Amino acid sequence: MPPVPNISQVSSPCASKLSESLLVFDTPAAFSLFKAVFRDTLKIKGNTKVPGKIWRNFMKKKVLAALLTSALLVTFAGCGQNNNSSAGQTTTTAGGQSTEAGNTNTDNSANTNTDNSANTNVDASTQEINVCLASEPATLDPALNSSVDGATLCAHLFSGLAKWDQNDAGVLEIVPDLAESLPEGVENADGTVTYTYTLRDGAKWSDGKDVTANDFVFSWNRSASPELAADYCYMLEIVKGYNEMWEEDDSGNLKNPDAKLAVVAKDDKTLEVTLNNAVSYWNELLAFPSYYPVREDVVSNDSWATDPSTYVSNGAYKMTSWDHNSVITLTKNDNYIDAGKVTMGTINFYLSDDANNMLTNFKNGSWQLIDDVPTNEMAALQAEYPDEYTVTGQLGTYYVCWNINYDLLPSTSSLEGADRAAANAEIRNALSLLIDRNYIVESIAQGGQVPASSFVAMGLTDADGSQFYKNAGSDSAFDGYYNVSEDAYTDNWNKAIEILKKYYTYDESTGTFSDIPSMVYLYNTSEGHKAIAENIQGVFSTIGVNMKLENQEWATFLETRKSGDYTVARNGWLADFNDPISFLDMWTTSSGNNDVQYGKGDNASVAAYSIKSDEYGVELSGTWAETYDELISRIKATTDTKTRYGLMHLAEDLLMETGCLTPIYYYTDIYMLDSGVKGFFSNPLGYKYFMYCTVG
Repeated sequence: MPPVPNISQVSSPCASKLSESLLVFDTPAAFSLFKAVFRDTLKIKGNTKVPGKIWRNFMKKKVLAALLTSALLVTFAGCGQNNNSSAGQTTTTAGGQSTEAGNTNTDNSANTNTDNSANTNVDASTQEINVCLASEPATLDPALNSSVDGATLCAHLFSGLAKWDQNDAGVLEIVPDLAESLPEGVENADGTVTYTYTLRDGAKWSDGKDVTANDFVFSWNRSASPELAADYCYMLEIVKGYNEMWEEDDSGNLKNPDAKLAVVAKDDKTLEVTLNNAVSYWNELLAFPSYYPVREDVVSNDSWATDPSTYVSNGAYKMTSWDHNSVITLTKNDNYIDAGKVTMGTINFYLSDDANNMLTNFKNGSWQLIDDVPTNEMAALQAEYPDEYTVTGQLGTYYVCWNINYDLLPSTSSLEGADRAAANAEIRNALSLLIDRNYIVESIAQGGQVPASSFVAMGLTDADGSQFYKNAGSDSAFDGYYNVSEDAYTDNWNKAIEILKKYYTYDESTGTFSDIPSMVYLYNTSEGHKAIAENIQGVFSTIGVNMKLENQEWATFLETRKSGDYTVARNGWLADFNDPISFLDMWTTSSGNNDVQYGKGDNASVAAYSIKSDEYGVELSGTWAETYDELISRIKATTDTKTRYGLMHLAEDLLMETGCLTPIYYYTDIYMLDSGVKGFFSNPLGYKYFMYCTVG
């Protein structure tokens, strides 16, 4: 949902929307294979951490692209990313959510800095760790959370049917959690697919009550419900009954207010769920916070998730204190079904968005992990802390989003309706060409990020196993929708100026426009975000654009962006699973992650969009709801792999045509971890795991 941290930060209900990724590794195997080739090429021995500067220099030599592509293709070929595959296929993938920090997402499928083997002989009561991921989370209700940092806490507090885990070889995988197993689905005559799960014996809530199948029935219906209107409710759209729950009449009233998901508790330990059709990423969804159980009597108290005294969970930890805007303390839950495997007794999640404060506390030994570092300190930290400073790959995109309802045309313009919408789109795309992505990556972000030419992130696969972003756009001269090579920047600039001349008054002697409306760039507290904002502000000012900067703390920032009370804002997104749809379905009209406001407000009635493809039998025109929303629905109902991926390319084409999404770079995750910490790992979604850690 997206809010975040796996080489970047992202934000949204289940993960903050801010990702900074360098390399995008969709599976742990891909990441491991890449690292092996990378280390061998550079003659790097053993578990030595690779400084970011070396990564960047390596990438500049263009060796990286070839190695990364090879690693990804080999790995994805083994993943069987095929929608015609049997239901219930397990694949390990990255997660799409939003992130707060400038450099906080990590893909630690193999954290070579630590011994990741769990030591079950450790007395957990003697173990305590202090970490800082981000500032105060907006919520720790797993159905409502929209940030990666919040999702990390929820992953420690709750257990679903499945979870991310790391095997003895250090490879990440989706494994059963409260379910005894993750069975294959049974395809029904109507094409729907039914799964039946049996809960393990001994599953309990932190207050000692039994976890039952009915808890899942209640929780999934709650997460999907129009009443809760969770940002990530659409994560349950694949479940039969979801569309009926949300169907409205012409007046906007629910047609079926009593509709429910096709989820049934056959008894206290048996859960049956029916999907609309088979999807390859179903097991990954089961490990996602939107699918975590909560208890009906607990959440009947609207403020249950803000107070440790009313917070009841069923995971490895229980919340024992929450000093708001300071620290959240989790302690081992003795009622957890796998409590015997938990080695870390207490986790103190300190709350801060000040990278300098984080670094000070790391250096003085107070905090053992920090998820952000000051940009101007990166080079020195890489040299001073070679074993602690970590840069890893991530499936995500750092981007700028534009409020589609903010009019960029001058007051003298007489354009109306679809023509006005098309002009605004052309203007936004022109302004995007002015941004020097290579400068931002090399001189500001400095974390090995890759300039982005598409919204769907590098590393996500296409129908044929190639990278989706390489097949995006219509120009065969470069990958994606922009030519982001350093050599193309001058041409991009000149092209942008010529486009803008169509709409604004241009002074040839000064090279500036005099009537571009002023705008405000919104970003959340982070030195990295601020530096990028200042760079964009400076670039735009050279052509006469008056852009002011506004900083907000994380929770406020998310709400402002979600409500559409902004002009242009920083954003970021991490994949929720290995499928481009995790970057595309968030932009439907009703999505809680639709910060651009597509199909909302004034844009709701604008019939300016069209999608046509003879190859895939698509011809849609009209409003956003009549085109984009309809296309996403068709994608989710399509089981033919080639057609489905072709439709997803059409969806991204329309998104990019609007100019509301300005990709800046593909994320990397930068964090610092004390060398005395053992047993730490993180998944491709950016969630960091401390339950099996020891500090020595």
